[in-house]
Amino acid sequence: MEHPAESHQSDPLALKLQQVFGYRSFRDGQREVIERAMAAEDGLVIMPTGGGKSLCYQLPALMMPGVTIVVSPLISLMKDQVDSLIQSGVAAACLNSSMAREQHLDVLKQFRFNELKLLYISPERLLRPDFIQRLHEIQVSMFAIDEAHCISQWGHDFRPEYAALGQLKQYFPHIPMMALTATADSATRQSICERLQIAPQVHLSSFDRPNIRYTVAEKLSPANQLRQFIVAQKGASGIVYCASRRRVDEVALRLQQQGIKAAPYHAGLPQEERIQTQDSFLKDKVDIVVATVAFGMGINKSNVRFVVHYDIPKSIEAYYQETGRAGRDGLDAEALLLFDPADIGRVKHLIEQSEPGPQQQVEFHKLNTVAAFAEAQTCRRQVLLHYFDESASKPCGNCDICLDPPKRYDGTQDAQKVLSCIYRLGQKFGINHVIDVLRGSKSATVTDRGHDKLSTWGIGQSKSHEFWLSIIRQLIHLGLASQDVRRGSSIQLNPTARPVLKGEVALMLAEPRIVMNAIQRRTSPRAPLNFDRKLLARLKVLRRSIAEDIDVPPYLVFNDASLTEMAAMVPTTAAELLAVNGVGERKLERFGHDFLDEIAEYLTE
Repeated sequence: MEHPAESHQSDPLALKLQQVFGYRSFRDGQREVIERAMAAEDGLVIMPTGGGKSLCYQLPALMMPGVTIVVSPLISLMKDQVDSLIQSGVAAACLNSSMAREQHLDVLKQFRFNELKLLYISPERLLRPDFIQRLHEIQVSMFAIDEAHCISQWGHDFRPEYAALGQLKQYFPHIPMMALTATADSATRQSICERLQIAPQVHLSSFDRPNIRYTVAEKLSPANQLRQFIVAQKGASGIVYCASRRRVDEVALRLQQQGIKAAPYHAGLPQEERIQTQDSFLKDKVDIVVATVAFGMGINKSNVRFVVHYDIPKSIEAYYQETGRAGRDGLDAEALLLFDPADIGRVKHLIEQSEPGPQQQVEFHKLNTVAAFAEAQTCRRQVLLHYFDESASKPCGNCDICLDPPKRYDGTQDAQKVLSCIYRLGQKFGINHVIDVLRGSKSATVTDRGHDKLSTWGIGQSKSHEFWLSIIRQLIHLGLASQDVRRGSSIQLNPTARPVLKGEVALMLAEPRIVMNAIQRRTSPRAPLNFDRKLLARLKVLRRSIAEDIDVPPYLVFNDASLTEMAAMVPTTAAELLAVNGVGERKLERFGHDFLDEIAEYLTE
């Protein structure tokens, strides 16, 4: 839900939001986070991709004296943000290793003379003693730590250089710090605060991205499945993620041979080729990038319509973040995962090659949660949201499970067997041990602990290991039980398990099934408005022409959502165009006349 902006004269934040960024209203939580930052409070901001995280530090940076330092892990991420801010008339710059010496010196000069409002920088460069000294000599309004999950060993993208950022609070105890990420479970959130040495105000937005349709299909003939899926997308922009460089090259070449505008991207390719591919994708010259996870963290492209996982992702956080690159403009998007249960065994083998210890346990836990998601018999969105500790009482209606539901049965008795067994085991053991006890295993791990003497030993021996695995995963997805990565992935009961155990409520579960759902095609796209399709097509042509002239990606002129709104509202005056979301005063001044002329010409034909 959005809150309408109040009278701009009495509301300087809303005025700045409209003037610079072109938005009429704040999204949920943004104003509160911004006001706390301006009150010099530390903050932890968890918002989904496309949920408006960047604005949470960009807007207060413009309102406060001095410069805001933004810590960012990737050059592409910095560049994209800075380019976007410059298009909106904001004094922003970045310092990174790809810059020429002259550029580097020019940015440092602007920085020294307080000519910048935002400076993007990597953690390594920020923590150099000479740079810390520079910071002491100027006015710093705030530190914003973007992609803050990188600081935590529990996070899905742990980076040792991020871990050193805890030093900032020792150097600058009175400067507020804002840590931001789209993906953090409770263990990661706690770790971020401990490592940064902050006791922040926490803002936790919903993790839900309702415009993304989640589909998992059994990997049968992946090359054909991918081709059929892409053909159905009719030339829309998309990303295909693969687990290895070799697979990326194979898939990209096959798509090219099928006449699809696709390009590969992975760390083994020359840097010039990677930069060219990213640039072509941003500028809509390439429809599909086939990539390893090396691609995407710096991609702010708003009109990605689909993301395909050709192989299993390494964690729920990675899956959520990678699928979140689709539909950032709020319009309909697809997320397809091709799943082969054998992939789990292969990844598990790779993890086993790593050094034993806490990090290896984290990797195993995260792999198991991905397997649970892929094999889920309950609403995919409920599984995702529960993983991030967000309750979702109703199925979403926009995933393959909701659209092609599995058969249901009264699973109360089976649930009671599982929950009783977890309880008898003292809530200290993982899924496989619980199943071994249920099925009456006589393995040493069971008998040595005396678990063959428990009343729940063997009460589920008539059903297969796979059956009980599905039932336990459903109970976890439904929130009756949880796995704690900090305690060896042991299963613990939640308060909601009590009425089921006592027989006070019946529990309907899905009958475990082996075959995954077929790929669902979106039958009725939810357009945000009734818009003129011909006018939209013309506005897109104009946008591309302008973008090529000034050498920026088209979405930095206006994103698809703004163009769609123009095609619905058909503005004919500057004031009407300014009322379109995403049209700020700077963009009105730079591009407004061209778009108004195009609309006027269209209306007279």
